[in-house]
Amino acid sequence: MEYLDHNATTPLAPEAREAMLPFLEGEFGNPSSIHAAGRRARAAVDDSRDRLAAILGARPHEIIFTGGGTESCNLAVMGLARSQSAKGKHLIISAVEHHAVLHAAEHLAKHEGFEVSILPVDPAGIVDPQNLAALLRPDTVLVSAMHANNETGAIQPIERLAEICAAHGVFFHTDAIQSFGKLPLSVKMPGLTALSITAHKFYGPKGVGALWLSAGISIEPNAFGGAHENSRRPGTENVAAIAGLAAAAEYATVQAAFQSARLEPLRERLWNSIHASCPNAIRNGDPTRSLANTLNVSFPGADGESLLMGLDLEGVCVSSGSACMVGSILPSHVLLAMGVETATALATVRFSMGHSTTEADIDRAAAAVTRVLQLQPALAA
Repeated sequence: MEYLDHNATTPLAPEAREAMLPFLEGEFGNPSSIHAAGRRARAAVDDSRDRLAAILGARPHEIIFTGGGTESCNLAVMGLARSQSAKGKHLIISAVEHHAVLHAAEHLAKHEGFEVSILPVDPAGIVDPQNLAALLRPDTVLVSAMHANNETGAIQPIERLAEICAAHGVFFHTDAIQSFGKLPLSVKMPGLTALSITAHKFYGPKGVGALWLSAGISIEPNAFGGAHENSRRPGTENVAAIAGLAAAAEYATVQAAFQSARLEPLRERLWNSIHASCPNAIRNGDPTRSLANTLNVSFPGADGESLLMGLDLEGVCVSSGSACMVGSILPSHVLLAMGVETATALATVRFSMGHSTTEADIDRAAAAVTRVLQLQPALAA
């Protein structure tokens, strides 16, 4: 099997598994309990918080552990917007955000009287900071723009976006779920208010994430029932998963530069092979401004569902875009925002590589693409 869907999820790193095992076996205490077993669990959570904070350049109390990336983005967008509603009810989000951000903003607009402006992107899927400056208003309270796109790998100029927000006294959140562990990242950039990550994108366990929230910033919780995470996210902490997140974060960030340098030529090798067998294939995005592991290709005239099914039968694991849109027959909102035609967007495949990807994997996947394309009547003709 050639697994080329690392943007959907990654395998668990041995380091993460090792960190989790004690809390899946003998160490089962509740970290809120005051007895010895509880104190050991609390120590593990605190240690994980310290280690993640060190990686991000943050202070430990700025880290909020969550149940994953969607919850982290929901808490940031909804919690920050609600906390600032007395100041204003205008939000700005980029057109290519994950639905964890888009749907949170839509909920606020539909049910709580907020107004949402959409920040457009260019054909490479990247926002122009000048457009952000033009959209800001006196009642703007929050801007959310992802660091790297999960479908195309496009990298946004978040440093400049954060600076603009800071100059106008507006909170800025970034979804760093696809970039953490792949790109250098520090929360010390001026103007950054909040940042979301999730462990299973960087070789940690599923079902655990984190939100970094700048010190001194208040946030409205999205759930109620306890004083956990400094009363910002109630619920008994998933100790094993949190330990795995911290270990995976260390593993992935140490590997980041090496893996990016290794994966970029593999990405280009795959594209060159695909383009040679299908000259009308379209590469979506700018390879000089995208994640090294991500290749998004449209095959005009092909049937996207058949492509995915055919590649699956060939033993190649890929996707059409966001793994969170299972069963969706709608074209990618990311590609539409980039100006891709609807029919072309529906005939698109995302290839995303990881630490285990080899040249042999790439060559076998490319050969499989050629075989599957030959079965497409519109392309075979």
